[in-house]
Order: sequence, then C-alpha cells, then structure tokens
Amino acid sequence: MSKPEESVHVPDDPGAIKQAGWLGRWINRIGIVFAVGIVLSMFILMNEVILRYIFNAPTIWAHETTIFLCGMAFIYGGLYCTARNSHIRVVLIYDVIPPRIRRIFDIVISVVCAAASAMFAWAAYTMVLRAAFRPDGSIRLERSGSAWDPVFPGAIKIFLLIIMTVMAVQFIILAYNYARGRS
Repeated sequence: MSKPEESVHVPDDPGAIKQAGWLGRWINRIGIVFAVGIVLSMFILMNEVILRYIFNAPTIWAHETTIFLCGMAFIYGGLYCTARNSHIRVVLIYDVIPPRIRRIFDIVISVVCAAASAMFAWAAYTMVLRAAFRPDGSIRLERSGSAWDPVFPGAIKIFLLIIMTVMAVQFIILAYNYARGRS
C-alpha cells in the first residue's frame, strides 16, 4: 500500500507583530508598494540595457530613477522590519533568558531605539531644511545636478525624515505594549 503524500504547508505571512499595534499593521500593508518599486527598478534597468546596447540609445533618467526607487525601498525596509520584529539582532543572551526578563529587555531596547530614531529624525530634519528650502524660506527641492536634474535628493531626504519619525513612534508603541504585557 502506498503511503499518502504529505501536504506541504507554507505558513501564512505573519505580518506585523501584535505589539506593533495599528501602526505596525499599516506599515506592513504599505510594504508592498516598496517591493513593487524594486521590481520596477529591475524593469527600468532591463530597458536601459536594451536601449543602450542593442539600440545605442541610452536614457538620461534610468540610473537616477533606479537609485531613487531602491533607496526609498531600503529606507522603508528599516521601518518594515521594526513593525514585523524581523530586524537583525544578536540573540546569544536574549534567547536563554526567562520570558519576564526578556520582556524587560524588549522594553529597554524599544526605548533606546525610539531615542535613536528620534535623533536620526532630528538629523534628517536639519538636512531637509537645507534640501527643501531656500534661504529666503521659499520651497525648492534639492536637485541632482545631472543632465536630467530630478528632485530625487530632496525628496529622499524628506522621505527619510518621515520614516525616522514614524519609526520613533513605532518604537514608543512597542515599548508601551511590551510594558503592558500585551502579546
């Protein structure tokens, strides 16, 4: 008699951890936009290779656009990993301590990361002041200076400010929920 085939179960995507709250769920859902940006970058680069090496007609926008799209995805990736608790960490001590002490570690780590994210947000804010405003106060985004000259440098600095601010808030939510013992 033949043995029935075992079905292979692929676990569902866990998404954001419960301690991340509504903000974490929102961050997790938005992540697909930046994943699509990476795929779009690939198509842009494939297009550029074909245009450059087959038709000898390169574009002036492909390189800067792919750098911008990938940069946005990498910046968002830090926030995405925070909401999903999938960031890289050294677990030598963390994995062997009892759950009560691990919870204290989670609170302290979240508070320290919130402070660090807030400091990076402040640094990004000082960059945005120079990249988005002229000395007279009028708005003008920093440009790349290339032949195409897009506003990508200014836009990426604004995006970094937004993401670091949201990341600080996400870490505060995590610390609060860890302190309350929410699982």
